[in-house]
Amino acid sequence: MENRQRLVVRISNNSLSFSTFVDGEVVFEAYPLNASISMAANLREALRNGKVNTKSEKQLVLIDSPVLMMPVDLFREEEKEDIYQHTFTRQEQQNVMHFVLPDLNSVAIFSIHKDLCTVLRDAFSDVQFIPAIAPVWRHLHKRSYTGQHQKLYAYFHERRVEVFAFAQNRFKFCNSFAVNNPNDALYYMLATWKQLGMEPEHDELYLAGELPEQEVLMEEAKKFIKRVFYINPSGEFNRAPVTQIEGMPYDLMVLFVRGS
Repeated sequence: MENRQRLVVRISNNSLSFSTFVDGEVVFEAYPLNASISMAANLREALRNGKVNTKSEKQLVLIDSPVLMMPVDLFREEEKEDIYQHTFTRQEQQNVMHFVLPDLNSVAIFSIHKDLCTVLRDAFSDVQFIPAIAPVWRHLHKRSYTGQHQKLYAYFHERRVEVFAFAQNRFKFCNSFAVNNPNDALYYMLATWKQLGMEPEHDELYLAGELPEQEVLMEEAKKFIKRVFYINPSGEFNRAPVTQIEGMPYDLMVLFVRGS
């Protein structure tokens, strides 16, 4: 497994965690944030207290920030910063990065705050940055080939839902929405479903992650779409030990089971 020699750092606006292998098992630690200081300062504190192993061979950093998707044939590295800043305003003091998804013929453009990036590069010798959702995209893309019906996916995390669908080796749809309750989530999913011309009797909706009021959302979705499924990580990955770790996001589970 490619991540056995890595320290995996996952960073979002409201969370910071560290994962690594110890004696053949994944150890996950969610770092308690001090809300009065910046994420970069929180990371410095985490590194200073000695709980983080900075001596691993490689470091992988998952960044949960707005992502701009582009077809690989239209991507120009020298243009990525201008395009990203034009798409996502108020993203000052950001380092703009990109991650190629060759199996999807796409490039994900994302960002990380410059101070945070400096702390990471100073602390780690061989660090790679990827969007936090990338493992989920790649895993569910492979899964989308099973069966004959179209599939729409919705991944919930940090009060957002990532809605996406695939057509062969490309994204058919990919967008992210802020959600605070089941009604918001249902609105965005049904709007996407209608936009893609999907059939309520035969096509399928798959939900993953931390659903807001899961039972309510599932029940409401089934009023409009017959085939609605929740992706249970334990069942999906044959009760892999990583799926039993409390508090670990679904994207991290996918990373350790399937790779990035």
